[in-house]
Amino acid sequence: MSVINWFEVPVADFERACKFYETVIGTKLFINDTRETMGSLLGVFPHDGAVGGCLVHNPQYGYRPSTEGTMVYFTIKGDMNGALARVPDAGGEVLLPKTALGENAGGGFVAWVRDTEGNKVGFYSGE
Repeated sequence: MSVINWFEVPVADFERACKFYETVIGTKLFINDTRETMGSLLGVFPHDGAVGGCLVHNPQYGYRPSTEGTMVYFTIKGDMNGALARVPDAGGEVLLPKTALGENAGGGFVAWVRDTEGNKVGFYSGE
């Protein structure tokens, strides 16, 4: 069991952020409008019943994009070079290019990007 249950990435422009992640990661987000009950508009990432998360637009409760604080890593299926190549055209910036973790850290590769909202997020791939 993972100690992580759910994550939320704050966004300022909901439609722009959804388009960025759908383009770069190559997935479709499920839109969940909870503005009447929680004040949030959510773009939920597919999660197959495992750890899940979403983009969240909810400025009234202090959700603000940032490059500081907790960082979320998204799994990129296959080689992440394609995802990183899509980042600039989608409006983001690659901050750390694909970097090997090394065998002592379990292998695989990571990269960091700044999304269209100003969040710093990580990508992880085994290839």
